Amino acid sequence: MLIEEIMKTEVITLTPDHTVKEAADLMRTHHIRHLPIVVQDNQLVGIVTDRDLKEILPFGDQQTENLSTVYDMPLSACMVKNPITGHPMDFVEESALVFYHNQIGCLPIVSNQQLIGIITETDLLYKYIELTGAHQPGSQIEVRVPNIPGILHEVTKVFNEFQTNVQSVLVYPDKENESNKILVIRIKTMNPIPIIEGLKGRGFDVLWPNFPGTDV
Repeated sequence: MLIEEIMKTEVITLTPDHTVKEAADLMRTHHIRHLPIVVQDNQLVGIVTDRDLKEILPFGDQQTENLSTVYDMPLSACMVKNPITGHPMDFVEESALVFYHNQIGCLPIVSNQQLIGIITETDLLYKYIELTGAHQPGSQIEVRVPNIPGILHEVTKVFNEFQTNVQSVLVYPDKENESNKILVIRIKTMNPIPIIEGLKGRGFDVLWPNFPGTDV
């Protein structure tokens, strides 16, 4: 999946000449935490986050004395210059690594030196929820399988037999044995017991769910 498929294209921005107060008011009004800073032709030159503002806004006894001075500060004085950016044709998975390694909360999306969109860590989290089908009614089954070609096909034969739709499949390494893989399969049924019996009947090691006191 590409970034252009999930990015927000209606991006609220300000310029370097806008003030801290204008940025704070805009974030509060639109319930956002990140403001790209642009100049002519929508060229990205910086970014301001709610965290940046919290670090410079006075508090306690200093608030009354210094509030006006900080509020009148231009964003050029406090913005993060030359922020990390993404491209609309980047893969979502690669962008998730950029978020993780750089500990950032948003990624402005730039093409031809112009800001055309933005994604946030919340956008990535929701996309993960969508991809896994966790927002839909269903059940999750975890199966330990040998790490050999064609094994996923053998597992899906069971779902085909029970005419059950598969919503998502995730594959993880088995920490206990590198010759195995863990399949996390979300299926569109609220009663997975017959499928679990079918998987076990074909020799698959079902890790979850494990119902105490029953054969499954």
